[in-house]
Amino acid sequence: MNNLEKKISITAEEINVLPLRAFEGDIILIDQPKEISKAFEFINEQPLVGFDTETKPVFVRGHQNKVALMQIALPEKVYLIRLNKVGITTEIIHFLENTNILKAGIALRDDIKALQRLKKFEPQGIVELAQLAKSSGLREEGVKKLTGLLLGFRISKVAQTSNWEASLLNEKQLSYAATDAWVCLEIYKSLKQAM
Repeated sequence: MNNLEKKISITAEEINVLPLRAFEGDIILIDQPKEISKAFEFINEQPLVGFDTETKPVFVRGHQNKVALMQIALPEKVYLIRLNKVGITTEIIHFLENTNILKAGIALRDDIKALQRLKKFEPQGIVELAQLAKSSGLREEGVKKLTGLLLGFRISKVAQTSNWEASLLNEKQLSYAATDAWVCLEIYKSLKQAM
């Protein structure tokens, strides 16, 4: 069933009746610099990944925290890289500048700007799903609505405003972070299939 032929938008009420899903593959948490090289050997072989970042929320006007987590989703596994622990390494810069790997995500302009505050780089291979959805005739742009509209399930946003700089991330945070990047990968495939 091709959702794009049927609907171009979805209401909050319609989303609320959809089944709740989360990423069910392997979640690989990287919080040691020595783990980076091995992870990127595998990531750099991929033509397409889901991409997202998380930052500890700020509740004081004018303040801003640094990106704490970068998520890279493949179909069967999601890498969660704790940038607040490992920093922006050469491997991460090469990944962000690699034209051969499409990095699909939503609101990536803000993510990229925040990453560039940590270290300068020239982003390549960035695919903004909101623009792709709009050019496909959809009226939705956010990850929650695009997931409901295109993938037929809803995702939890409970951990979104949690402390991404915590010494240990809890299960809800790991699941949320992995799911957010994974659905970007699935949304991209759904949009491309419908084009």
